[in-house]
Amino acid sequence: MARFKVLASKPRAAVAALCAGLVIVYFLSAWTSHAPPPKYSTAKIGKLDIEDTVLAAGVLQPIRQVDVGTRATGQLKSLKVNLGDHVREGDLLAEIDSLLQDNELRAQQANLANLEAKQRAAAARLRKARLELERQQGLIHGAATSRRDFESAEAEAQANEADLASLGAQIAQARSLVKTAEANLSYTRIIAPIDGEVVAILTKEGQTVVAAQIVPVILKLAKLDAMTVKTQISEADVVNIKVGQPVSFTIMGEPDKRYAARLRVVESAPSSYSEPPATQAAAQSSSPGTAVGAPVFYNALFDVPNRDGTLRIGMSAQVSIVQGVVKNALAIPYSALREQGPDGRFLVRVVGAKGKEPEERRVRVGVNNRSFAQVLDGLKEGEEVILGDLPTAGGSAT
Repeated sequence: MARFKVLASKPRAAVAALCAGLVIVYFLSAWTSHAPPPKYSTAKIGKLDIEDTVLAAGVLQPIRQVDVGTRATGQLKSLKVNLGDHVREGDLLAEIDSLLQDNELRAQQANLANLEAKQRAAAARLRKARLELERQQGLIHGAATSRRDFESAEAEAQANEADLASLGAQIAQARSLVKTAEANLSYTRIIAPIDGEVVAILTKEGQTVVAAQIVPVILKLAKLDAMTVKTQISEADVVNIKVGQPVSFTIMGEPDKRYAARLRVVESAPSSYSEPPATQAAAQSSSPGTAVGAPVFYNALFDVPNRDGTLRIGMSAQVSIVQGVVKNALAIPYSALREQGPDGRFLVRVVGAKGKEPEERRVRVGVNNRSFAQVLDGLKEGEEVILGDLPTAGGSAT
């Protein structure tokens, strides 16, 4: 019985060994029948439209804004508008208590009236003096009067002429003072200088404004049917920026909507040039040694319609200034470009034929927008370029 068990176990072991061998052969054939996974991240060379753009940050401003102030001193008696109101040029915006200005005007008008009355009296005296002089001239020819009486009449006439001339000058001055008083009175009525929207109110009713060296601002008006985008261009890019170039921008609230326009102004002086000298000196003293080599930016301006009022003052804009467009260009991703040689060509690694190592080529590129680069020569459509090595298991790309 024991012998039977031993003999029976031998065929069973042989069968197990055969099965194990078949399993190993199966997995080996399956492993060898599949190609190894790719070692590179690649991209196929194709054709597309490439824009060469300069990217910059900008801020939205009204196409026109006016600080509405007053040259009158007094209490703000009434404010006729509210924030957000639309006004027309010539509309009354506010009134300042005009008691002092009204009294001054009346005083100057009274002074003018007094001088004009004196002028009329002086004119009457002059006419009388001239008549007396004419009478004395007739008498002296007939030796009917003395030389002394004649000269006295002549002097009286001349004195009255001088008085009348002096009063004429005083009246001219008084009329000027009346006009000044009228102007001062008119300053108490704040009139809208432009059509626009009230975007800020800086003075409240009952507040006293003092027009001394600085004109106090009552409110701000802005035309918002069109907006100006003010963007800063670095000195490295500004040499290639010209007035009239196409430009577009997006805002944070609508990142998928692009607004198009054209550059209106590229300022010749850096943005810091318009700051007061004291501000420039303070900036340099607070950071000594940074004036040389510090970044320099130039303002560029362009306008865009805003009929629906979507664009608002102070919004941030992501600006793209188009320097050039190449249609249907042979292009590769920017990340495929390696180091640049002395001849200006870039090193690019091209996927080799099946089983072959990648090939290195020197290619010449044209428009390069840092996303895609135009290939002028060195590559063909349909070839694959290597963007980078794929990370190995447990490691990183090289």
